[in-house]
Amino acid sequence: MSSRRRVVIAAFPECMSLDVVGPAEVFATAGAYDVEVVAPDPDPFFMSNGMQVVPHAAMADVRGQIDTLMIAGGEGTRRMATEPRVLEWTRAAAKRSRRVTSVCSGAFVLGAAGLLDGRRATTHWAWCDTLAQLYPDVEVERDSIFVVDGDVYTSAGVTAGMDLALALVEEDLGADVAREVAQQLVVFLRRPGGQSQFSAQIAAPPAEREPLREVQAYIAGNVAADLSVPALAERAAMSPRNFARAFRRETGMTPAAYVESVRVEQARIALEGSDAQVESIARHCGFGTVETMRRAFHRRLGVGPAAYRSRFRPSLEDVA
Repeated sequence: MSSRRRVVIAAFPECMSLDVVGPAEVFATAGAYDVEVVAPDPDPFFMSNGMQVVPHAAMADVRGQIDTLMIAGGEGTRRMATEPRVLEWTRAAAKRSRRVTSVCSGAFVLGAAGLLDGRRATTHWAWCDTLAQLYPDVEVERDSIFVVDGDVYTSAGVTAGMDLALALVEEDLGADVAREVAQQLVVFLRRPGGQSQFSAQIAAPPAEREPLREVQAYIAGNVAADLSVPALAERAAMSPRNFARAFRRETGMTPAAYVESVRVEQARIALEGSDAQVESIARHCGFGTVETMRRAFHRRLGVGPAAYRSRFRPSLEDVA
């Protein structure tokens, strides 16, 4: 009898490509899985980025036992959450699957199929409120990268599908294999923090007025400089009070919060990509002291700098 595990990924026209390709690459790298991508129809279709997919089979033609059923997310998936034949197939496939999983808004298909009732679950941070409103019997965890409740696993948006797939590999094949896969793919084995961990430049939109946009660019390029409100207001040729009000109105963040977020982002990149001492990174990223950086990391990422680095680069654990 084959010891290989069968993974069936349900994908749909206009689904998010990384929701499919990311987990599939994790399973393929682990080497103990047979991955099948299936769709409502057997015909080729296009994902969100224009990549064409030729499914292994139509959903209705999938037979036999399934180890891991995975529902990919994306705009097309959310539309399919109202498609009776997709929901009927999902319920039936779930009954012959050892575990049922979703990536991103794939949770909406599971929710519509009734597979999340009475369970904890998550989805992309932008859709958590909608999931909670549509399916009040689901306990939505808004800041989780992935959630495990019994034999149902749900993950946050896009790349979080790889986090979930790595966790499944670790569950099946052990921590050493999962770590090797993570190192091969240059990703986290266990990503620190939650969904709140995303770039300050992404989280805050560009300001409307040119002087404030120039200030944003200056902050990103000069994190070790004096970035106090008076100093930034002077660059924008505004009074400190008017600058602080305008900046918050146009970006949704206070100047201090924005500066801290950018500094954390640049320190995070330095911790991931270099062997520089934490003290040096704190100084060059404008924190001044390691303790100041540590407090900022805990506020923004839910983990300290040393733990962040060790989780991203397991080989450094012995010298931390």
